[in-house]
Amino acid sequence: MPETETMSPEEEVAEADLDRFDKDQLLGFLREMLLYRRFEEKAEEAYAIGKIGGFCHLHIGQEAVALGIIGPLREDDYVITAYRDHTQALAKGVDAVGVMAELYGKDTGTSRGKGGSMHIFDAEKGFMGGHGIVGGQVPLAAGIGFAIRYREEDRVCVCFMGDAAVNQGAFHEALNMAAVWKLPVLFVVENNEYGMGTAFSRVSALPVVERAQGLGVPAHHVDGQDLLATWTLTESLVEKIRNGEGPQYLDARTYRFKGHSMSDPVSGTYRSKEEVESKVRERDPITILRNRLFEEGMLDEEGLKAMDTEVRKEVDEAAQAADDAPFPADEELYTHVYSEINEHGRLFFDGRDREDD
Repeated sequence: MPETETMSPEEEVAEADLDRFDKDQLLGFLREMLLYRRFEEKAEEAYAIGKIGGFCHLHIGQEAVALGIIGPLREDDYVITAYRDHTQALAKGVDAVGVMAELYGKDTGTSRGKGGSMHIFDAEKGFMGGHGIVGGQVPLAAGIGFAIRYREEDRVCVCFMGDAAVNQGAFHEALNMAAVWKLPVLFVVENNEYGMGTAFSRVSALPVVERAQGLGVPAHHVDGQDLLATWTLTESLVEKIRNGEGPQYLDARTYRFKGHSMSDPVSGTYRSKEEVESKVRERDPITILRNRLFEEGMLDEEGLKAMDTEVRKEVDEAAQAADDAPFPADEELYTHVYSEINEHGRLFFDGRDREDD
């Protein structure tokens, strides 16, 4: 096999032309991102009063990455991601009621209340789950890509990861295999500048966009706060993948407005208050799109208020449904597991019962 040439990252898409989208699409985009924002704010509120337990990682500030990359996909395409997964599930068409119920640990949740915030899952929608191990989803995405190729389908798998995942060995192994086998996977780094509380520049001599170059996967970068630019570039990358050009790698430059998780302070430790406030003020993806629609006369304050009121009602109803739903029955503790436990406490992974001992 000939050696793969070193590839320079392609330039990001400049500010996308509004003429590529009609008014209904653009208003729909804004409403969708508002839904994500209000959903996450409700989750934040519910966590604070004890309705949600365990871990909870909010996506506030990164909404344009979810919609801009998942929106151009077909319904039968796959998405797999890390543990900051609520809005990505919504973007893939997973019902908001089911996602909220999962956060509440209720039986009506997407994983029957057993997965919680980090493990939203809906196979029917092609949403192959949030994964709690950093980088753990990357080789799984390669496996999904191999299955697509084996079945001779023209589906695409999108794999989201945080910037810290590119330092994991599994990342390099999976992208190398994807490149060799030309697997139909779009690897997306949600580059929010920090791996938990550590700036990426402190743990890598190379920027995020260059991490895939030595593996033979074409690299691209985009302003992940600009929904239209992200959508436009994603359309072209997905087309390349469907046409058999192999995997693509995208550095989506974004920023989280909240802490790494609900237990992490927003600012004052590894990020200054001034840094966060300037990002919120200048780089909010919802504000960026809203302003463009205002400037083009497609939306006014009254229309925005009506849209937001509608979205808030939808989220409130999802939260109420989750609150009213039952917790899983005690017997559910023993379902969907791979092992059996006999009266002596021993584990048998081959299906034996104690009489066979």
